[in-house]
Amino acid sequence: MTRIAVIGGGRIGEALIAGLLESGRAGKDLVVVDPVQTRRELLAERFGIRATDDIADAAKSSDLIVISVKPNDVDGVLAELGKAELGEEHDQVLVSLAAGIPTGRFESKLPAGFPVVRVMSNTPMLVGQGMSAIAPGRYARKEQLTLVTEMLESVGKVVTVAESQMDAVTAVSGSGPAYFFLIVEAMIDASVGLGLTRDVATQLVVQTMLGSAALLDESGQSAPELRGAVTSPAGTTAAGLRELERGAVRSAFHDALHAAKRRSQELGAIAD
Repeated sequence: MTRIAVIGGGRIGEALIAGLLESGRAGKDLVVVDPVQTRRELLAERFGIRATDDIADAAKSSDLIVISVKPNDVDGVLAELGKAELGEEHDQVLVSLAAGIPTGRFESKLPAGFPVVRVMSNTPMLVGQGMSAIAPGRYARKEQLTLVTEMLESVGKVVTVAESQMDAVTAVSGSGPAYFFLIVEAMIDASVGLGLTRDVATQLVVQTMLGSAALLDESGQSAPELRGAVTSPAGTTAAGLRELERGAVRSAFHDALHAAKRRSQELGAIAD
């Protein structure tokens, strides 16, 4: 059983812990680190795992050291990891879920040659449907990437990318849930304008989105193919799509994703 330390017991850290335990990919060797006593007590009681505020102690006995804290807290975590004498007894890997922090930042603070894997995940991991992209640092080996992939598959799907693509990943899937929620919000509001109650409108829109995503995932057909199957010539769907195209929805998404990527690059430069 892989020994895992999750440093940071917030929503993302808790989601990862829940997924690992439910999938059987972690057991009693799982430990969570959090500075807040009430949070530690809650996680220990909820999951039956060890909870501590001692980063160095948790890290030195773990195979995977998962950093799930805000970017501003990373330096403090690294300072504590410096007390752990990492890499002396195990073949350990540091896994960073901290947004915008390049692997080189960790590698420069850890023992020479210490393996680091950078992850960009998103909030649907809270319901086991996350999308995680992983990028290996200079010293991470293939079998270590496999280990990290298996861990993250407990809360969703995983792809491997070059670190140079992480800003694009952030723009697409990291920020993506917010774009989706905005579309849902807009459709619900428009549905209410058509005379539906907000409750009925919400049910219609949410289930339509859920079913459409499942159909796209499972049918083996592309989005244009499925869209074409719904769109009859001169029908209602064609009329609605015509207005969306007139509103330049494609161009808006193009601009949104490029803006998000640029901002990710700016934040990464600040963090570095």
